[in-house]
Amino acid sequence: MAEKKTELPDSGESTLTVVLAGSVNLAIAVLKLIAGLITGSAAMLSEAAHSVADTFTEILLLTALKASTRPADREHPFGYGKARYFWSLLAAVSIFTSGAVFALYEGFSTIFGEPEEQTSPLVAYIVLGIAFLLEGTSWLQALRQVRGEARDTGRSFGDELRHSDDPTSKTVLYEDSAALVGLLLAFAGVGLHQLTGSSVWDGVASVAIGVLLAGVAFLLGRTNAGLLIGRQADPSLVFAIRDAFNSAPEVDAVVDLQTMLIGTDRVLVCARVDFDDTITAGELERVCVRMATDLRAAQPDVAEVFIEPVPRSDEELRAAVLARYGRSTRPAQVSVDQVSGTRASGEEPAG
Repeated sequence: MAEKKTELPDSGESTLTVVLAGSVNLAIAVLKLIAGLITGSAAMLSEAAHSVADTFTEILLLTALKASTRPADREHPFGYGKARYFWSLLAAVSIFTSGAVFALYEGFSTIFGEPEEQTSPLVAYIVLGIAFLLEGTSWLQALRQVRGEARDTGRSFGDELRHSDDPTSKTVLYEDSAALVGLLLAFAGVGLHQLTGSSVWDGVASVAIGVLLAGVAFLLGRTNAGLLIGRQADPSLVFAIRDAFNSAPEVDAVVDLQTMLIGTDRVLVCARVDFDDTITAGELERVCVRMATDLRAAQPDVAEVFIEPVPRSDEELRAAVLARYGRSTRPAQVSVDQVSGTRASGEEPAG
């Protein structure tokens, strides 16, 4: 049996965070480019490329927010929630190709090329200071949103960054954090160039900025790839679903429980349940509908619910569940004993 949830997640604050970051990055990119051309600083030009990449990233994130809210249709019956992960993955690629690659190229060209004379370093300092203030404003907004999401989900700040199913706010926070560190690196590069007269320091700062951006792009790319492939729901939600099904008087055991994120705050639930053999087919249908309805009411993130009646004595199914989960896993995963609600210390699982 299946029940469908049609509400779409509210992305208002995510949109505000992304628009603010995009506006800031565009303004900063222009300032950095002008300063880079005036001073001839490789670090400043790298930072300009960094801000251009961040601006493209915000455009991709806005596309992600818009695309992911499209309602389900015949071709996409589970909706377009994963579009947010796809466009966010492209944003990570943009950070690498538009920012990291250019910064590394500019840095190595400066280190191994002809020495360059520095001009008007004061312009670079002024632009870097203005950029730091503007980036800090965007960073604070992203930080506030991620902290709010962590508070709403009952996670720590670190856990929210690792396990959040909304990549937009996390992407903005990561790229703004990288931007602030990059500004400090550029400042150091310009300052050391001025103090020593060697443009090598400028090149070293540019290479460091490139490595920083590559690291951020890798982290974001890995997160979004996992969400696109299909990640299970938060373990606390899985346990809550299991307990809700087990509490139904007609249920003998939850044999198997599979969940998958199909978008931000949207979870697909597939459960194999062993029901009381004394209930009729008509009663079974009504029980499945009631269980799905009650679950959606109790857990708003649950978007789709599929319940399949199965016997827990089926050895093939038991083997499949054991192969998928095993008897013990890392804390962030769910074992077969946890799914069925039995003890891992010896009691046989329901599968």
